[in-house]
This record gives sequence, C-alpha cells and structure tokens, in this order.
Amino acid sequence: MSISPVLALRDVSKSFGSIEVLHGVTLALEPGTVHALIGENGAGKSTTMKIMAGYQLPSKGDVQLDGAPVRFNSLHEGEMAGIVIIHQEFNLAEQLTVEQNIFLGRELKRGPLLDKAEMRRRTRDYLDRVACNVSPDALVSSLSNSDKQMVEIAKALSRDARVLIMDEPTAVLTKRETDVLFKQVAALRAAGTAVLFTSHKLDEVAEISDHVTIMRDGAVVHSGPSSDITEDEMATAMVGRDVSDLYPAKPGVERGAPEVLSVENLSVPDFARNVSFSLRQGEILGLGGLIGSGRTEVMEGLAALRPASADRITLFGEPVQFKKPSDAQRAGLCYLTEDRKLRGLLLDRGMRENLTLQNLHKFGGFLIDRNAEENALTEAIGEFDIRAGSRDVRVGNMSGGNQQKLLLAKIMLSEPRILIVDEPTRGIDIGTKQQIYAFLRKLADQGHAIIVITSEMPELIGLADRVMVMRLGEVSGTLNAGEITEDAIVRLSMGLRAEQMPMTA
Repeated sequence: MSISPVLALRDVSKSFGSIEVLHGVTLALEPGTVHALIGENGAGKSTTMKIMAGYQLPSKGDVQLDGAPVRFNSLHEGEMAGIVIIHQEFNLAEQLTVEQNIFLGRELKRGPLLDKAEMRRRTRDYLDRVACNVSPDALVSSLSNSDKQMVEIAKALSRDARVLIMDEPTAVLTKRETDVLFKQVAALRAAGTAVLFTSHKLDEVAEISDHVTIMRDGAVVHSGPSSDITEDEMATAMVGRDVSDLYPAKPGVERGAPEVLSVENLSVPDFARNVSFSLRQGEILGLGGLIGSGRTEVMEGLAALRPASADRITLFGEPVQFKKPSDAQRAGLCYLTEDRKLRGLLLDRGMRENLTLQNLHKFGGFLIDRNAEENALTEAIGEFDIRAGSRDVRVGNMSGGNQQKLLLAKIMLSEPRILIVDEPTRGIDIGTKQQIYAFLRKLADQGHAIIVITSEMPELIGLADRVMVMRLGEVSGTLNAGEITEDAIVRLSMGLRAEQMPMTA
C-alpha cells in the first residue's frame, strides 16, 4: 500500500530571468523514508531543495504539503510547517555561542526572563545525540568545520521536523561522525520523519536511502528504489557518460626523475613535529591520516601560511626559507586551500576578480588591463570547463564543483612547479572529480610535482604514486606504489607498523 507524501513537488520549473534552471521536476517525500537526491554540481539539486524548504518560489508547478498546494514565502514559513533544511554552507551566527545558535529566534522563557538553565540542558542533550563534545558556551567561530556541521545537525534536531532536508551533511565529517549522523537519521526515519538526503558519496547514498532521484541539467533523469540501481549506474545517470574509469592511469614516476623538494624535520607549533619527506618531479604524493593528524597544518607551515621551523628545506636543489606565502609562490610552490568558500574565493565578487586577484602584477599592477583579465578568464573557462550561466555571476552563486575549478584556475595562474592541493574534491560530484583527477595527472605528466591531502581513501589509492600517512602530528609511515592498500593506510593511521599487522587467511 502506497503512503501519501508529506511534501511533494509537482511539475515544478524555476527560471532566473530568461534562464530556466529547473524543468518540470516531480519529487515526493514519504514519511518514515530517506529519499536521496543526487546529481552533478549545477544539476539543480540546491534549487529544488530551496523550493521545497520555502527559500525560493517555483516559477511553474506546485509545492504540495499533505496533498494540498501550499506557498511558502520564506524559510520561516517552511519551518513553521515542519520543514527544516541543513544547508551545505553553515547557517550559523559565528559570534554567538552554540546554545544561542540552537535557540536563536526560539528562545525559551520563564516569565519575562530567558530560561537559560533549560536551554543549556536541552542544548547539551541535542549535542549528546550527535556525540558532539563542544561546550554550549563555545563561540561558533572557535569550532572546527566538522563540529560546526554537528551543531547544524543538533540545531535541526531541536526543531522536531516533519521533513528534514540535508544538503551534503557529511562533506566535512569524519567516518565516525558520519556513523553517528546515520544513527540519528535511522531514528528519525523510525519516528516517521521524511528525510531528503544529498551527497556526492554514492556509497553513503546506497547505504542510507530507500529511494533515489537523480537529476541532470535541471531535470529528473531517474527516480526509483535505491535497491534497483547500482552505484555505477547512479554515476552514469548523473553525468551522462561512463565514469567507471574514475582515476587516470598511473604511468609511474620516471626512473631517475630529479628530487624537487626535500624537507627535513619540519615542525609546526601545537600541530606537527619533525616531519621529513621528499618529492620528485612528475610525482603525486598522497598525504593521508585522520582529521586532526596535522596533515593540513604541516603543509600550511611549508607554504608559510602559519609559523613553522625546519632543519632544512631544499627546493630544486637550493636551500630555501619562506617567511610569507608570496615567497613560496615566487619560488614555484603554491598551496590550494581546503576551504574554498572562506579562504580561497571572494564569494560576493565575480569570476574575473577571483581569477586574477593573486596575480594582479601580471595584469598591469597599478592600472589593471581589463581586456587581459577577460582573456585570461576566457582561457580558464575553456581549459577548466567552468560552467556558469554568465561570466558576471557572483562566485557564491556557482556550484561547488565550478567554484573548485575556478580556484584551480586561479592557482595555476601563478605557474606553480610544485602544487599542494588540500581536499581537492570535497563536496563535488563524481563527474567533476573525474575532471580534476585527470587535470592533476596531466600536470604530473608534464613534470609538475603534486602533494594531495585527502580524507578520501579511494582518492589516495587511485591517484597517488606514493602515500605518506600522518598520525598525531608525526609521519607514521610511507607506502610505495606496490604497497598502497586501504588496510595499510588504515593501520598506519592507527599507529600500527607492517610487522604488527595480523596475518590474514
């Protein structure tokens, strides 16, 4: 017996000006089910979710609540109807405490006064449900990205939602945190909540969802039970082409390739100590380890983005000492941040300004040559396949994958010979991942040396020529080409050496 949907879109289209971005989308969320919505960046998922939550109105078609047409003119009206969205970009007030964020606009009172004791008790309860150990008094600005995400989830749980829309909730979470989240999703499903879940991690979609809807170019191309479609079939439907060969072939580092970087005993106060490694021309070195192991901090220290010291750093055979990031950039070493939204791009500016900002000296310095900038943007759009409705679009309105490709184009304008890329595919779809992997391998084949920091195990195995694993701020071990396996990486992440690994049958 079919269950009536609690929330549905019926033949919904959405236009921005003359450009239609959604084309007749039909989608129904049933109580007590997890419905996955997947697609490439720019496929229309975010617009679909915003219409369901009341953030945007459809241009055509109906939003239906309990079978009747409804019109939400704001997120607040959607929330009043029991529809809560967890945004991909954090929707938290950075200078308020965790407790204040969770009850913002819904403060509890005892008489004329705030009931701070009850709000603190409930905040601690919501945080405990998602195994988040931060203090209710902590300022959100002081939290890590993963803790901010768990606070977002705790905030959503406090709403007692009939419909919970989750936009890439696991993008910044560890495996343990993801497992905790999935337990909460299971509890919500059992309680009758309808959950809409988006993720670019197709294994998560297969694990958690009952139903999957796939979008491409603003339209639904597949909708059915999750059990009826494989992960490979999901990927093909998303991008419209075969992505079974996700990672490019590894030709191997050329025998006798020169060493381009040597680091001896690099230490970053409070984060890493005595880290030593080398890098050869044409090599992709993967940097693995658990979040918090010091991976990002040690590479930021190398690129002079944070204080660091080392016994010796040799770049292209010459000793170097970087005092500021521009020193590293001029020497041919560039770092691409993991946080494209806060540290990599200016979201309220256009593509041209973002592309050239780091290299304005190439475009005239005091008097900027706008034509040269526009020509550089045209080349970047073509080379990196950056897709946007207009050249003048605000970067904050672009999809995550296209933001990441713009960030890559920005870094490559510096003409780095050594490129450090931190979480290069976080929060982007499988088709764009394939493009970025191919680009990085092409760079290596052309003689660039690349360090890839990633939390994605398949990425380490599929992309890297060697893998260095960190644990508790130190190098736990390095794996050469024939040694790179998931088991070996996990064991080094846990501090186990090869001789400690149990024999398998």
